[in-house]
Amino acid sequence: MDNGKIGQHISGQFNKELEDIRNKVLTMGGLVEQQIEWAVQAFTNGDAELAEQVIRQDNQVDDLEIEIDRECNQILALRQPAAFDLRLLITVIKVINELEIVGDLSESIAKMAISIADIEGSGTKKDSYYELQHMADLVRGMLHDSLDAFARMNVDDVALITGRDENVDREYVSIFRQLITHMMEDPRNITRTINVLWTVRALERIGDHACYVCEHLIYMMKGKNVRHATKEELQKVLDYGKK
Repeated sequence: MDNGKIGQHISGQFNKELEDIRNKVLTMGGLVEQQIEWAVQAFTNGDAELAEQVIRQDNQVDDLEIEIDRECNQILALRQPAAFDLRLLITVIKVINELEIVGDLSESIAKMAISIADIEGSGTKKDSYYELQHMADLVRGMLHDSLDAFARMNVDDVALITGRDENVDREYVSIFRQLITHMMEDPRNITRTINVLWTVRALERIGDHACYVCEHLIYMMKGKNVRHATKEELQKVLDYGKK
């Protein structure tokens, strides 16, 4: 792992504290990525047991968020960091909030998986969920790559990562239209389709939060707030200072 600007302090203990916090963020991110994968598997396969595992794992995610937030606030109070160190800690606090929300969204998908399993029975593969699985792969890939950029403290790929959100939005609209058609064709599909609609919406939101992680990373590395920025404005910030 490239330490970037971490490790340039006179205090070796301060270096260790910052690196420990960053590693815990990545651990939290790994748990959340796994939650997304398991939740969608549980939903598409009607696996209530796997869904319960997702719900239990959310407690670990919540505990990590509290622990990291507490450590960041302790450093802010005791070290009074400035410049990059201050931006790093602010970014960490924001990123773990994004991850906690993604964990909650995955938990919601898991709860809907349990609801569907109760109605339709467990263990039956739903081939009609292919598009949902594809969308889940897209957003999980976005989150993974945004966390990888955070780990490397490198914004070179940020525009590519956030640009993939357009694909997610297109998938969302396409699936939404298909599901509405299914409900209109047969009212017996309504209960199941509503659960799928909520799941697709949750996945779309996960893609948004992956983009937010990238935005926080830009703030950390560039010192610029790019929330609500257009693609052109974002690219200008990323290109600034390059030779």
